[in-house]
Amino acid sequence: MTRRHMLGAALAAGIGAAVPLVSASGAWAAPTASDPAQLTLPAPTGPHSVGTVPLRLVDTSRPDPVAGPGHHRELMASVWYPARKTEGLPRASWMTEGALRAFLADSGFALDPALGPLTAGHVGAPVHRTGHRLPVIVYSHGASSHRGDHTIMIQELASHGYVVVTVDHTHDTFTEFPDGRVAIPTEVPPFLGPRDFAADLRFLLDCVEQLAAGRSPDVDSGPLPHGLLGALDPQCIGAFGWSKGGTAIALTMLADQRVRAGLSVDGPMQPTITTDLERPFMMMTADFTRAAMPDVAEFWTHLRGWRLDVQADGAVHNSYGDNATLIPQAGRILGMTDQQIQDWIGTLDPARAVRIQQAYPLAFFDLHLRHRGGHLLEGPSAAYPEVKFLH
Repeated sequence: MTRRHMLGAALAAGIGAAVPLVSASGAWAAPTASDPAQLTLPAPTGPHSVGTVPLRLVDTSRPDPVAGPGHHRELMASVWYPARKTEGLPRASWMTEGALRAFLADSGFALDPALGPLTAGHVGAPVHRTGHRLPVIVYSHGASSHRGDHTIMIQELASHGYVVVTVDHTHDTFTEFPDGRVAIPTEVPPFLGPRDFAADLRFLLDCVEQLAAGRSPDVDSGPLPHGLLGALDPQCIGAFGWSKGGTAIALTMLADQRVRAGLSVDGPMQPTITTDLERPFMMMTADFTRAAMPDVAEFWTHLRGWRLDVQADGAVHNSYGDNATLIPQAGRILGMTDQQIQDWIGTLDPARAVRIQQAYPLAFFDLHLRHRGGHLLEGPSAAYPEVKFLH
């Protein structure tokens, strides 16, 4: 089930009846809070400030699988990185205004887009260089989602010295192009599957190589932050994704040796994956567990290298991601009950969910991309008693 269908079900359970979605004039309905505050994301914990820059990418070697002949695959992406000299630079929005407005309208959340959160990413800030190339991580979102959906994880990694490249999978996302076009998930076949996502990711890896070689892949030739060209290490690449994006990460690794380590955040692993994978792979599961999903259990048997499966008590599919903190904030504005919020994000405390999603992906990529050993992935931790290691 896609995010918007799940949200629609939650709204139908009581929120939608209490809060009108739009007025007759089309304006956003007033929230229940008298003076609603802008939503916020937790700050990253790393030693570096964070910078970000958007890119418009076109894969001229591949026709768009939905738009049809004569249309090359066009994607919006963002690069997140450790930054310096960020004073006075604007912070990037979680989503652009056009994309967020479409996202809210489609999902039924009666929020003013002006309440959308800002990220820790300073637009166009110079790259913090230390004399070494920076390890790279690519990210793939879930069905009917967007490239900012796991910004908490993304900016956390960037604050610890990683370059994270995110992408909107056009036709299964809410995205806005520089010319003002807004694309939403398609309602008619053909629909994008995990293999289409994986094809996007392999093209994204090509773009990483271009940046590493000192060439910009941005088709609009937009300005890039000082120090970005040549900063990426194309020999040190990891990848993570949520839901359908988690499955796409596995498929990408099976097809492309450039990804050295992969993390699936509650991916269903459909279609069934029956090919062995010998590189490190970690799963953070919630709903799509090996016990509940035969496809996940089958995939697990084909992990021949380092592998780990962890699950936080009380976590559901939406616990690992920005929803963990944004849904409770939006719920208070919209008048959601505690039970309705819990139905959406599970019983895992939101503050603990944030700490878990900051700590475990970082520990995984530190271990396998930087060879920085730690004890967090060796077994249960007293600092994170909710996290269980599934053997």
